[in-house]
Amino acid sequence: MFLLFIFLFPGAFSVHAPLSKSGQDVFFRRVLVGEDTNRHPCSRKCVAGEAPMICEYDFTLELYDVLSKACFDCPNKVEDCFLLDCVPADGVKRSILTVNRKLPGPLISVCHGDKVIVNVENHLLTDSTTIHWHGQKVKDAPYMDGVPYISQCPILPESSFRYKFIAEDAGTHLWHSHIGLQRGDGIFGGIVVRSPKNLDPHGSLYDFDLDEHVMVILDWDHVSETTKFTSHYHNVGDGKPITILVNGLGRYYGGKEQFGNLNMPTARFTVKKGYRYRFRVINTGFLNCPIDISIDNHTLNVISSDGYDFKSTEADSLVTYAGERFDFILDANQPEDVYWMRFGGIMDCDERFASAFQVAKGKQINPLNHGTESSSKAFVTAPELESLHPWDESLKEIPDYTYYIAYDFYKANNPSFYKSPNYDFNNIKNKDMLTLTPQLNYISMKLLPFPIFSQRNEINEDLFCNETTLKDTDCKNNFCSCPHVIQVDLNAVVELFLIDKGFAYDANHPFHLHGHAFRVVAMERVGSDVELEKVIEMNEKGQIKRNLKNAPWKDTVTVPDGGFTVLRFHATNPGYWLFHCHLEFHAEVGMSLVFKVGQHADMVSVPDNFPKCGNYI
Repeated sequence: MFLLFIFLFPGAFSVHAPLSKSGQDVFFRRVLVGEDTNRHPCSRKCVAGEAPMICEYDFTLELYDVLSKACFDCPNKVEDCFLLDCVPADGVKRSILTVNRKLPGPLISVCHGDKVIVNVENHLLTDSTTIHWHGQKVKDAPYMDGVPYISQCPILPESSFRYKFIAEDAGTHLWHSHIGLQRGDGIFGGIVVRSPKNLDPHGSLYDFDLDEHVMVILDWDHVSETTKFTSHYHNVGDGKPITILVNGLGRYYGGKEQFGNLNMPTARFTVKKGYRYRFRVINTGFLNCPIDISIDNHTLNVISSDGYDFKSTEADSLVTYAGERFDFILDANQPEDVYWMRFGGIMDCDERFASAFQVAKGKQINPLNHGTESSSKAFVTAPELESLHPWDESLKEIPDYTYYIAYDFYKANNPSFYKSPNYDFNNIKNKDMLTLTPQLNYISMKLLPFPIFSQRNEINEDLFCNETTLKDTDCKNNFCSCPHVIQVDLNAVVELFLIDKGFAYDANHPFHLHGHAFRVVAMERVGSDVELEKVIEMNEKGQIKRNLKNAPWKDTVTVPDGGFTVLRFHATNPGYWLFHCHLEFHAEVGMSLVFKVGQHADMVSVPDNFPKCGNYI
């Protein structure tokens, strides 16, 4: 007999509602005839000294639909929901974007050192695309990073592009579209890069590490993200999701006894009593919806984040933010039964706005809006996770550069959403239509019409801007938008202060750095809001305590509202690298900047015949 875990969105129906026999049958049928029987040959046991493999994948991007004709009688006939090309989601029909007609898209599961080749065919009719390999630093193949107008040109409709890189960064990662709002509409999937178990510092803690235990979480809506985006920024629509999908499955609960179809399947995973299993959690969220994860009657032994190991830490729940990944070990030591995993929505997914809510109690890892200022033993914040990676240059006492990056939502007369004098920000009478603009140091990113990395010989660097070049411009009172680029010397140790001033909204922003990982050396919530000058003063007075001994490595991290997070990275990867909020509604309106690491002579040569683009005028 197997111990069966049901992973679903809280509130979908009675927490302890029993499984029907047909529900169990559907699960085992999926294991027997689903993707498991068509496993990619690169998804294998990784052995020390074994030659790396070439792992080739074909990605076909299409405009598609939930509950298409491929689903036949799903969900009334539940087994139809697992037919080839059926995307059931939460049972509400809507247009989506897919890779290979799957949601999420195909899992890339390889061994450390394998060569990954992904052939992308864009059949999106009217949309361009790119794919970013989130968590892979692609140091030897930087033009494969997948960021439009930085590392490459967009892949036009009915065109193709071949990505090639070495899987050098072990751990749990993700791939996703890096154009527009395509990630939230379905173009995303997981990447698992395994090392041989005998080389894993946590290898003795678990018995099994299976592709079937990879969990991909996404906040979800019933309209396309383009529709939601335009309604939010041009009308009275909000930026709040409807529900949560786990591995593309869920049930919609609209509140006030308004349930969706209770026949909709939810994600399910089996474990056998007496064994220990490694689970890999990938948060691909695109809106302001951190997810709190817990399992009934079980604790989580959390061991890794963003591909980097830390001292195993037991907790009752774990909070993940958009772009983050965490690995935990589940000890199947409870009586054989059905247990629920809870996904509690926070911020814009909490009980104030949607049907998700926090349910976990006890010790929590990576809590919302808490830093090391908290004396509570109920929380373990990011800088308190003890890295298993040895001390490195990024942790030296005095960094080479310290940058302060402060942000908030501002009453900017952003020409993308307002036009003077007809309907500028101050002329809008319906206050529900007023949307504020998130900016980094009062600057909105505006990219050039060609990729600044692969076509760097065409750059006029006078077009680049930052707070230094704009020192004579009043960006606090005038909307500033330009290619926001910060120069960093190659091999410099950079310290970043990310400061969430928190005056406008109670929001939360996870930030992701391309091309590098960083140490999280400090995190603190100062108050409900904080000014940049206050944090600078605290730093200059030596009031900020840093972990310069064993701070954890990550590539995506959150910042407490009304507080700061301090990062350290060693700039060893020359090139142009994006740094941005990983919430799509913020990144798409310019909440990002670029680090230029090194000089052009330090950068890897552009591949022969690499595609070019630009204005025709």
